[in-house]
Amino acid sequence: MSEPETRVSETEPTDAPEHGLYDEGGIVSAPFLTHIGAAIADRDVLTLKEDVGRLHQSEIGDLLEALSPEQRRALVQLMSEDFDFTALTEVDEAIRLDIASHLSNAQIAHAVQQLDSDDAVYILEDLDPADQDEILARLPFTERVRLRRSLGYPEETAGRRMQTEFVAVPPFWTVGQTIDYMREDQNLPDSFSQIFVVDPTFRLVGAVDLDRILRTKRAVKIEEVMHETSHAIPATMDQEEAAQIFEQYDLLSAAVVDENDRLVGVLTIDDVVDVITQEAEEDILRLGGVGDEELSDSVLAASRSRVPWLMVNLVTAFLAASVISLFDATIQQVVALAILMPIVAGMGGNAGSQTMTVTVRALATRDLDIYNAGRIIRREMGVGLLNGVIFATLIGLVAGMWFQEPTIGGLIGTAMIINMFVAALAGIMIPLLLDRVGVDPAVASAVFLTTVTDVVGFFAFLGLATWWLGIG
Repeated sequence: MSEPETRVSETEPTDAPEHGLYDEGGIVSAPFLTHIGAAIADRDVLTLKEDVGRLHQSEIGDLLEALSPEQRRALVQLMSEDFDFTALTEVDEAIRLDIASHLSNAQIAHAVQQLDSDDAVYILEDLDPADQDEILARLPFTERVRLRRSLGYPEETAGRRMQTEFVAVPPFWTVGQTIDYMREDQNLPDSFSQIFVVDPTFRLVGAVDLDRILRTKRAVKIEEVMHETSHAIPATMDQEEAAQIFEQYDLLSAAVVDENDRLVGVLTIDDVVDVITQEAEEDILRLGGVGDEELSDSVLAASRSRVPWLMVNLVTAFLAASVISLFDATIQQVVALAILMPIVAGMGGNAGSQTMTVTVRALATRDLDIYNAGRIIRREMGVGLLNGVIFATLIGLVAGMWFQEPTIGGLIGTAMIINMFVAALAGIMIPLLLDRVGVDPAVASAVFLTTVTDVVGFFAFLGLATWWLGIG
């Protein structure tokens, strides 16, 4: 990590912009960006503190992404302790690492102490282990232990996303004692909706909602008003599964426990919303074969993430081409086949992609399982067959009139029905089979589906034409 600049000059603030951060399209407005850029260039710390300091952390994140790399680094350095480092959880990983690489470990350690533990972990987990160790060594013992414990859990688990600040009391305390404790203890989280009840070994016993506390007399014991926490989340549970529990039971927060059922943290709805967004973005990117690419990635990084699946697509394209080569004599005799066969493969690919997208999302949300798979497969087969008949009729009529040959229309219509039926079946069966063998269907389904629809489409159309014309 580089050392921070030591000279920061302050000038009179420039006139504040009369407009907001965003324009009508919901993006950072050009005038505001120009205003902040000018303040950075002039090292106008007072203006930056006034106009950037008033923004919400998510708004600062949008501003950072709109600024150039040099400007965003200078902004963080100039604002120093007035910069809200929570904003780094709102930007791409590449931007976060770029900013962190231009800060000293001492600066990061100081900033981390001002953050909630879940936000601190989010920033620390992307740093090199050596930098992590140095930063953690600068923290107070209790905070260091908490962060190390969270960082010790696997990535994308509840343990990584949990907040280690929570309110926990013994069951024999009264409501009055609990209220006094919450009023007097300075180390409690800034906001919370539940109070957890633990035994002397810190095993989770139950929980009490704040509204219940407020409606109960001071003399009543906590054990009389608490309820069992039936939805405690293991720290090693995948974050997506934890998010599904929140969604199913409409939770605002949930206790996170270790392998011995001891309370180690709390997962809150704001973190779960981030998880849901992150997982949805990952699924979409994987369906396109671009891995975990981000908009801030360099050309080289973006290319590296896309090349592997493009290479697989190239191999499968040669497989489809080899099918076409089997029917070169047929194509030479009827040139119309060469013009029309991409339509069959293309329509099959699009139909299969529709089914595949629905299937992959249903698998991710656990809406598709062994109990309803048969019914869904039959439904998709029916959809494929019906759509095949509809578009076979349309393309058959168009092709017949285009080439003044009804036979051509009949051939492509029949091939269309076959391919769209097979595409629908492949669109659901490929993700199911990949999921069954432990391969992420969002990553690999598209490649296999493209191969199936191309091969079946070409083989059906050209095979039927060869049979009809009596070639071979």
